[in-house]
Amino acid sequence: MIEQLPSLPAGILGFRLRGIVTADDYESVMVPDIEAAFALNRKVRSIIHLGDDFTGFAPGAMWDDVKLGFRHISGWERTAVVTDVGWVRVMSSVFGFAIPSHFKLFSNAQMDDAMRWIAEPR
Repeated sequence: MIEQLPSLPAGILGFRLRGIVTADDYESVMVPDIEAAFALNRKVRSIIHLGDDFTGFAPGAMWDDVKLGFRHISGWERTAVVTDVGWVRVMSSVFGFAIPSHFKLFSNAQMDDAMRWIAEPR
């Protein structure tokens, strides 16, 4: 399941991933929000939280995640990933350099720091 993070400033998208995330979750929650944000903003920031209740991706969901990121490849200004999930931290560290935005990885205990970082002025 994917749900929106509440009360974020304009131009910042935030999502919390819980349980098993499916391709339908991307299509019904993330895609509309991302497309709407890019219709209003040339550059967008995002914060993604994968908490302790995140258990993984259903088949096809990871591919949807990759496609979604590349659809607006030059429009991502800043991306924060907040998680203590070991394999997600490893993958984020390994592939973070390939993300075409300023990318930073935070632990769950650093959620407030991640929120401040994603919202700080340019």
